Amino acid sequence: MGQTTIPAVVRDAAAKFGSSEVLVDGGVRLDFRQLLERVQAVAGAFAARGVLPGDRVAINLPNTHHWVLSALGALYAGAVLVPVNTRFTAAETVDLLVRSRAKALVVAADFLGTDRFAAIKATGAALPGLGTVVRVPLEQPHSPVEGTLGWDEFLAERVPAADVEARADAVQPGDVSDILFTSGTTGRSKGVLSSHRQVVDVAAAWAECGRVTADDRYLVINPFFHSFGYKAGIVVALLTGATLVPQAVFDVRATLATIRRERISVLPGAPTIFQALLQEADRGDTSSLRLAVTGAATVPASLVRRMRAELGFDTVLTAYGLTEAVVVTMCRPGDDAELVARTSGRATAGFEVEVRGSEVVVRGPNVMFGYLDDPEATAQAIDEQGWLHTGDVGELDDAGYLTLTGRLKDMYICGGFNVYPAEVEHVLTELDGVRDVAVVGVPDERLGEVGKAFVVGAGLTTEQVIGFCRERLANYKVPRLVEFVDELPRNASGKVLKRQLR
Repeated sequence: MGQTTIPAVVRDAAAKFGSSEVLVDGGVRLDFRQLLERVQAVAGAFAARGVLPGDRVAINLPNTHHWVLSALGALYAGAVLVPVNTRFTAAETVDLLVRSRAKALVVAADFLGTDRFAAIKATGAALPGLGTVVRVPLEQPHSPVEGTLGWDEFLAERVPAADVEARADAVQPGDVSDILFTSGTTGRSKGVLSSHRQVVDVAAAWAECGRVTADDRYLVINPFFHSFGYKAGIVVALLTGATLVPQAVFDVRATLATIRRERISVLPGAPTIFQALLQEADRGDTSSLRLAVTGAATVPASLVRRMRAELGFDTVLTAYGLTEAVVVTMCRPGDDAELVARTSGRATAGFEVEVRGSEVVVRGPNVMFGYLDDPEATAQAIDEQGWLHTGDVGELDDAGYLTLTGRLKDMYICGGFNVYPAEVEHVLTELDGVRDVAVVGVPDERLGEVGKAFVVGAGLTTEQVIGFCRERLANYKVPRLVEFVDELPRNASGKVLKRQLR
């Protein structure tokens, strides 16, 4: 590919793919040249508002063209991208803004009925470094809010084009490109630092495994705030010339209509998405579908076979990744349904994969630099030989295919999102009447797994426990089930025996 910074990739794509369509979002349809122009405009606007190279720009938006333009514009201006999970509560979002020392925030004015910035302000948190807030109206016309800019207002003031290009030229492959926050087992999220070169390399490897080309039309349901949506989505399209079609909220009928209307060929997502598509009786024509990439939960071989037979996918691949390394293993076209279902594929993107004891460890040029302002956690995660300890339990076969068998840290996956019980337990210990609590993942037909809280306490109801979590945690982290117990089973050293609870 040759281009190892994201600004270089954006320019290169404009030169290579020119007038081909790159981004389709409702009435917005941009080709690669127009995308470059819009990205340059956003970069110029960030620079005009005082965002300097290395400053952090947070984006709290669903999958829309605004996310793509804001992210690429920030990176083009030499800033560091901080994607914010749109499911986070205001308190969780404030924590990210404070810890990343964000200088600018691009936020949805009205997503799913909530004014995100009003909720952030209502927390009363001091954010002295946050100089620029851009409120993007998605559902209603823009109503001005003091201290914030509308999207058009933001774009109205820019530095000269030559300054913007100088900023893009100055970005180096080894510079930090983004900080993606992952939930920590201690209940506090950790900011994962990656470089431009790493982002480009993992995207190129993903594209190669999936054989993505300029003929592909790629429906992105995976959130852009995840490495799957951003790195294996936006950056893959820039490298290959594929067309991106973002979807803000998964709705099975809308998804099928988009597949038909836009002739979608590439559709990655959690297994739940494909199960939902298969449950629709009136699917219409899905013959354009070519490639599905799934993972993050158990994938039955029957699902792989049905995706091929009934949805028309030629290729269904499973993959394994984590924020700290993005994509580590991936199946390859031609792998049979059993192999695809049983394993997460073999090493890609220059990774070495080993199983030590039972833990999966990985090493390679695309392992993160470390965690933001947390040398202790970084040292725990990456050993002196450069091996990243994933906390996942797995096995390797003779051909190097990885099968994940469990998770060291009791993490479970609800609807494709990682949930760390420690974080939920941490919140529940603050509820009056809770003396002790443990959370485990239990199987759920629709979401894969959901949380079940075992609570030791007096005078509480299931509704109170769930309601308390709803106010403080993203929806996917909220336990669906509550059981009141007299005591939790513990071992001699006082550790809760979660296996017994499951």
